[in-house]
Amino acid sequence: MTIEKVWDPFIRVFHWSLLILMSANAFVLDDESKFHRWVGYTVAGLVAARIVWGFVGPRYARFSSFPPSARGSVEQLTDLASGRRRIHLGHTPLGALMIYNLILSIAVICLSGYLMTTDMFWGVEWPEEVHEAAVTWVKISVVLHVAAVVIESIRTKVNLPRAMVTGYKKLP
Repeated sequence: MTIEKVWDPFIRVFHWSLLILMSANAFVLDDESKFHRWVGYTVAGLVAARIVWGFVGPRYARFSSFPPSARGSVEQLTDLASGRRRIHLGHTPLGALMIYNLILSIAVICLSGYLMTTDMFWGVEWPEEVHEAAVTWVKISVVLHVAAVVIESIRTKVNLPRAMVTGYKKLP
């Protein structure tokens, strides 16, 4: 078994903070409260910081280490279908697509939420509709993300949730 350092502290804190804050805004806090708005601003700040970190952070945090790849995604789906086990140190190709999806979708939530507070868009329906649709999409994406993490952890025998806590992947 090999142990590889993959996730730096910023990525791990970002990941778990985003989970907690998004869950609070989606399931706990009143949509009309100031606290909901401030949590949203905090999420926007986290996403902005993650985008910057994607260009200046360590190897596995950089977007260049997990570019979107249709070919890689098809190969990973083929691996899943055929039972072939390929271990990726950073994000898998499908995982990379999910990361881009979540960052973009959460940015849409933040922007549309902000627009609803401006005079220009006060009372206009489309920002709220976009906001709600993006929240629904992120909820669906998170369920798919968690399912994929569980499936890949079992399939590859690499405990991916533990790696996101400790920063290290234990590879068979």
